[in-house]
Amino acid sequence: MRLPHLNSISRGAIALVALFFAPLLAGSAAAADYHLGSLQISQPWARATPKGADTGAAYMTVMNTGAKPERLTCLSSAAADKCQIHQMSMDNGVMKMREIEGGVEIKPGETVTFKPGGYHMMLVGLKAPLVQGKTVAATLKVDTGATAQVEFPIAAIGAPAPGATAGGGMMQGPGMAPMK
Repeated sequence: MRLPHLNSISRGAIALVALFFAPLLAGSAAAADYHLGSLQISQPWARATPKGADTGAAYMTVMNTGAKPERLTCLSSAAADKCQIHQMSMDNGVMKMREIEGGVEIKPGETVTFKPGGYHMMLVGLKAPLVQGKTVAATLKVDTGATAQVEFPIAAIGAPAPGATAGGGMMQGPGMAPMK
């Protein structure tokens, strides 16, 4: 005996499950791994920006698989006038952000996670907003001169890092002062 209402419920449940998992599968498929010298760059992502924003931030995980330290810098991005590596920290309850002149050094065997509230790539002088669902590209460089263009999938405004819970830190807001 065939029960038509159970068949439509099953199809509805399958569709609901597919809708739930589609963004997770798309997000993991969109992010690629990159190799730059002895550095392995994984989980690149950026946050969308509101209209009129002058800056945007991008994040990634960088592992040095080599035997020597590597210094990583952001050379350029067509999306912004400048591409810099910044670090955020807390000083007496005040969040401070500063550019890391000359890039960040990653020692052999070390993994550095660029994330909200820590190291991040800052896109300064955005030419257009960063839009959720699209990507932003940046050319990264190591001190040996090797370069790689990395595509950063853009997540929602205020999105947490992939695999993290919500509330993963703000890049802009009251109480921030430049570091000296």
